[in-house]
Amino acid sequence: MTQLKTITDVLDSQMLERFRARATNYDSENTFCNDDFNELKEAGYLKAMLPVELGGFGWGMETMTGAQRLLGSYAPATALAVNMHLVWTGVATLLAARGDGRLKMVLDWVAAGEVMAFGVSEAGNDEVLFDSVTSAIRAEDGSYAYTGVKVFTSLAPVWTKLGVFGKDTGAEAPTLVHGFLDRDTPGIEIPENWNTLGMRATQSNTTILTGARVPAEQIHTVLPVGPVADPLVFGIFASFLSLTASVYVGLAERGMQLAAANPANRKSLKNAGRSYDQDPDIRWQVAEAGMMVLQLDAMLRMTTRDLDDLIDHGPAWFPRLVTLRTQAGDTARACVEVAAKVSGGGQYFRGSELERLYRDALASLYHPSNAESAHSTVASWLLGPVES
Repeated sequence: MTQLKTITDVLDSQMLERFRARATNYDSENTFCNDDFNELKEAGYLKAMLPVELGGFGWGMETMTGAQRLLGSYAPATALAVNMHLVWTGVATLLAARGDGRLKMVLDWVAAGEVMAFGVSEAGNDEVLFDSVTSAIRAEDGSYAYTGVKVFTSLAPVWTKLGVFGKDTGAEAPTLVHGFLDRDTPGIEIPENWNTLGMRATQSNTTILTGARVPAEQIHTVLPVGPVADPLVFGIFASFLSLTASVYVGLAERGMQLAAANPANRKSLKNAGRSYDQDPDIRWQVAEAGMMVLQLDAMLRMTTRDLDDLIDHGPAWFPRLVTLRTQAGDTARACVEVAAKVSGGGQYFRGSELERLYRDALASLYHPSNAESAHSTVASWLLGPVES
């Protein structure tokens, strides 16, 4: 299918510079990236993964993650905010490519202008998609009433459709019920409680559900509790992990760029006024940042290309995806730290780009799959499950 627009057609340099310029105020004022979001929406970015016939660009995962990587290098909080909408278009696209049309409604909604959000994360739920502490109670008409608390709900000020899941314990065996809530549904409360160290412009407020009802036609999947080989589970993990990773690849890349640029502006009294970019130790550290980004670049491109090409890695898919996400976060934090080391104490002051990026990078510690979960996944793949 013809791709109508390239990444730089949509994210042109002037737009990206505007995003970078706004990032400081969004962060300092702890406000949603509203102007950025509106520009992206106007440019068609929210529809990028839709087929051309639905008004999209026909982008696959490799192109979409490339765009998020670029956006993340200019405004990581903006990229992470819109990421949660793109996750759902990614899931729907991945499933459709594999002959599963259960989320066609998502593509139709996005084509009509709906803004999707990801209401999955729950405090204390380390089973992620395999269990839930939110209740889902079925009514005779097939609708479900959800009661529980969802955390880290990005795009809180603007979403119109919220993907949720909860546990139905009324059946013979407990099941996990997935559906989409409409914004105007009674029983939804969104407190303005996003006051965090970094990634402040995402405004990922808590969402409190009290009997919020999803109509039967917006319930799309019912699964047993526990690990299950369902395409939806694969689609959510693949889309979420690769798209989230791409934001941190962009952040890592920006850290590398600042590490390379800032030493030239520092002069050494000890070395007769030579700039620090000539110092062998500084050059070694900057090179280390560059080598880390190059490794991550290959991993992101290869993983997302394999998703687009329907490569069957079997049980190795989840280790690949969690490794990508974990390495992206680790590399982002490491590159920003290198930049801090070689850039001098002036970057430690509030308001510098590097100071903000350092705080933004720390958010990578908390996204699923975290380091503990990722290592457990890879260990089980290599060694088998722990004996009971």
